[in-house]
Amino acid sequence: MRRAPQAVVIGDSRAPRRVLQTAAGVGALLARRGITLVTGGMGGVMAAASRAALRGGGVVVGIVPSVDLAQANGWCTVVIPTGMGHARNALTAIAGDVVIAIGGGAGTLSEIALAWIHARPIVVMEGAGGWGDALAHSEVDARRSSTITACDDLDALDVALRRLLPLRRAQRR
Repeated sequence: MRRAPQAVVIGDSRAPRRVLQTAAGVGALLARRGITLVTGGMGGVMAAASRAALRGGGVVVGIVPSVDLAQANGWCTVVIPTGMGHARNALTAIAGDVVIAIGGGAGTLSEIALAWIHARPIVVMEGAGGWGDALAHSEVDARRSSTITACDDLDALDVALRRLLPLRRAQRR
């Protein structure tokens, strides 16, 4: 049996309402497409995407920084406790076939950099601010190990996911 594609959603743990609405739209889209959602399992963007994905019938994985399974937001169907603090960002960044950034601060930047290094395609939802917007039309560095695709709405994200996910599955054969 083939596994479902996995998308990591990263972003602010404390985000404004409009950014949380974007995250919820992303989570719902992933569930509709049968894509497993992976997050850092905490609040803000992670919780908004998780809630919408779960309500849409999706699978939600939370990779939390502590050893406490109860630390995860209430919408995670699978919780992976790491005991690694922010170092868990390395696990989160490589846990998906694609990484979707919605805004974000320093933690999100570390996940973007790790996704870039490990050749995970990165999609940024434009208009959410933070590092996602800052990197929307650029590269992280000259190694060109990955790509960054900017999407200004959920329709553009859907098109990007259809393009990126089959490519990632083909590379694994």
